[in-house]
Amino acid sequence: MTNKNSEFILTTPVVLIIFNRPDTTEAVFSAIARAKPQKLLVISDGPRTHLADEGKLVAASRAIIDRVHWPCEVLTNYSEINLGCRKRVSSGIKWAFDHVEEAIILEDDCLPAPTFFRYCQELLERYRNDLRVGMISGNNFQFGRKCTNDSYYFSKNTHIWGWATWKNRWQLGYDDNMTLWPTIRNEGRLGDLALDISELGYWKKIFDRVYSRKDNSWAFPWTYGNWVQGWLTILPSVNLISNIGFDSNATHSTTLNKLANMPIEDLIFPLKHPIIVARNIVADKSSFWVYRSPLHIRIIKKVKSILFEFKA
Repeated sequence: MTNKNSEFILTTPVVLIIFNRPDTTEAVFSAIARAKPQKLLVISDGPRTHLADEGKLVAASRAIIDRVHWPCEVLTNYSEINLGCRKRVSSGIKWAFDHVEEAIILEDDCLPAPTFFRYCQELLERYRNDLRVGMISGNNFQFGRKCTNDSYYFSKNTHIWGWATWKNRWQLGYDDNMTLWPTIRNEGRLGDLALDISELGYWKKIFDRVYSRKDNSWAFPWTYGNWVQGWLTILPSVNLISNIGFDSNATHSTTLNKLANMPIEDLIFPLKHPIIVARNIVADKSSFWVYRSPLHIRIIKKVKSILFEFKA
């Protein structure tokens, strides 16, 4: 086997989502620059009016993009007003897929391993017409636990710290209004989507909040859409992305935990492909417990306790 990533040419468009963090943007941009994509699409929200210095930070982040020095078509979608995380990211990805058929997507705090781009490009091509697969992620939250002998496995978890998908999946799968959620919830069909009874309390709480717009996340509607469509996510056998953005300036990841600054590894090529397209349930159960917050874990334990008493 070989790991000659230097021979790889990145032809897949890269989408970079930036905002007000020039320090992390610089690091992620440098990783993209080393990969030299032929097309780069950049999405940026506008500054919030009540934060006096944010305009300068947004401008500094955007100025980094002006330093593209390799042969590359650069497209920008910069908002002059602040749209917020949910609307800005979802509208930006929609804009990107108005221009390209598939893309690798990175946010300004998601630092990729060099082989992340090759991994995404090869699997975008391999599963382009396989509608069992909704997306490809660079995240592995197994913390050294060996979950497969292959280069990647299939999961229901739509991890979005460095990922890739196709235009037709985004158009079909992203429903910002989560139109079917009340029916799914009221008919007790969440278990058909979550596939694990111990997680039902967690996901009901999340989807209720997102549906009622108490949560500004774009990522949970994307999870919901993937599950409604019955799609699987591809996850690598090693972690290919390090989230370097856990600090007080982050939108969501403000508190350090074991997911912060995770070490990254490179995959070995050629990739070893699974012989069947099927969810790795054991790996999914293992990773669920490590990336949920203590509050969510308490909710799940309470649900389990109630179920145990009911069965008894």
